Parts: sequence; C-alpha cells; structure tokens
Amino acid sequence: MKHGYQETRRIHTIIYHVFTVIFALVMLYPLIWMVLGSFKNSNEILRNAAKLFPDPWITTNYSTGWAGFAGYGFGTFFKNSFIIAGVSTIGAVISSAIVGYGFARCHFPLKGFWFGCMLLAMMLPFQMIMIPQYILFNKMGWVGSFLPIILPQWFGQGFFIFLNVQFIKGIPADLDDAATIDGCSIYGIFPRIILPLIKPSLVTSAIFSFMWRWDDFLAPLIYLNDPSTYPVSYALKMFSDPTAGSDWGAMFAMATLSLIPIFIIFLAFQRYLVEGIASTGIKG
Repeated sequence: MKHGYQETRRIHTIIYHVFTVIFALVMLYPLIWMVLGSFKNSNEILRNAAKLFPDPWITTNYSTGWAGFAGYGFGTFFKNSFIIAGVSTIGAVISSAIVGYGFARCHFPLKGFWFGCMLLAMMLPFQMIMIPQYILFNKMGWVGSFLPIILPQWFGQGFFIFLNVQFIKGIPADLDDAATIDGCSIYGIFPRIILPLIKPSLVTSAIFSFMWRWDDFLAPLIYLNDPSTYPVSYALKMFSDPTAGSDWGAMFAMATLSLIPIFIIFLAFQRYLVEGIASTGIKG
C-alpha cells in the first residue's frame, strides 16, 4: 500500500516537472530566439525565422550596434538609461516610503479620502493624463530634457505607496509606542524604527521601479527629441527603418545587452523581492 502511494507520488512529481520544463521553454523561446538571432545577419533572420541556431555564427552585430547612430554610440544611450532609471528609482522609493508611512501610522483629516484618491490615480491609464502632462511640461520648458520623466517619480508612486502601507501595517504599533516613550518623535520613528524593518518592501519597489523606467518607451518618445538624450529603449527603435532597411542583427545584439542590467539586479535581489511580495500579501 505504502509502496503504491510512493510510486504514484513519484509519477505525479515527474509529470509536474516535465510540464514545468515545457512551459518554461515556451515562455523563454522568444528570448532565446532573440539572443541567438543577435549572432545572425539580417537576411538570415528574415529568411529563416523558424531556424533557431545561426549558420554561420557572426559577432559583428555587437560592434555595429555598439557604434550606434547619428554620431552617438550605445554607451551614451546606456548612460542615459542608467541616469533616468537610477534617479527615478531613488525618488520613487524614498517618496513612496514616506507617503506610505504617513498613511499607515499618521492621523490627519480626510485620510481615507486621500488614500482613495491615491488608489484611483494608480488605476488611471497613462494615456488619460499624457496630453495634459505634455502641455504642462511644455509650458515649463522641460520638453527635451529628462525632467518630465524623472521628476514625477519623486512625488510617490501609487503601487509602491500601497505596498509600503500594507507592509508597515504588519509592523507592531508597540514598537512606535516604545520609541515614543524613549523620546522619539513621529519624525524620528520613521528613519530609526520603520525604515530598517521595511527593507524587503523598499527593495521590491526599487526593482520594479528600475525595471519599469529602464523598459519605458512611451515617455522618451514623447519628451525627448535629441539623440544625445535617448535611452536604450528608444534608441533600439532607430535600427528599424521601413523605408531603407532594418538592421535586425544589431538591434537584437543591443536588445540582448540591454537585458543584462535587469537580469543582474533580479538575481542579486530576488530574495528580497519574493520576501517583500509574500510578506505584504500575508500581512495585508
């Protein structure tokens, strides 16, 4: 009886892992195809799209792609992406943590109303506020610079605020009371007590913010008009020219390189990412 149960369980485990591997390969196939396509010439990519492995293998796509266009190499575009994503992430994480602390621990008039407004603003699609924002930033003379992309991130992001609120609510309020008895004000409780305890939430916010800003294409398309300010996400589009010809090999090569920072960040901080999401879901 016991042997039969173990045999059935082993078969179920094998079936589970087989289907998991198959599903993973299906999900990863476009990525694998792109990476291997970076070692093909453009003609082979278009002519034999179903063929996975290059024949022959070429590496010139990387040197061609890194040379860039309009006199600007891809090193400039990577630098712009790091500036936009890095500064935006710092602002989003800091401001969202402060606002989240206010909603979770502070008492002020119409607190529920403002929290509801924040949730509604989080649900608004960007396309609804795109034109009003452009008109505002254009009148301020910011169009053509990084400011319209970076500065809004320094005033809190709805998803990160909600994430921090749920995480802070899971921290016992007794810690705040003990700090108050020791002479700590409400402004001192946040950096001394709350901030060290919400590290998983902060890291989760940082990973998502960096990834979203790194991959953002629409905002640079709207606000940036000089190749010297283009980030990687927008610069990749420049390899596509329907009127003359698209250098798909160079585009795939640079797209492959653009995945490396996100991949490294995810590997380095995935423990905090899982802990932050799981803890928020349980405590919320």
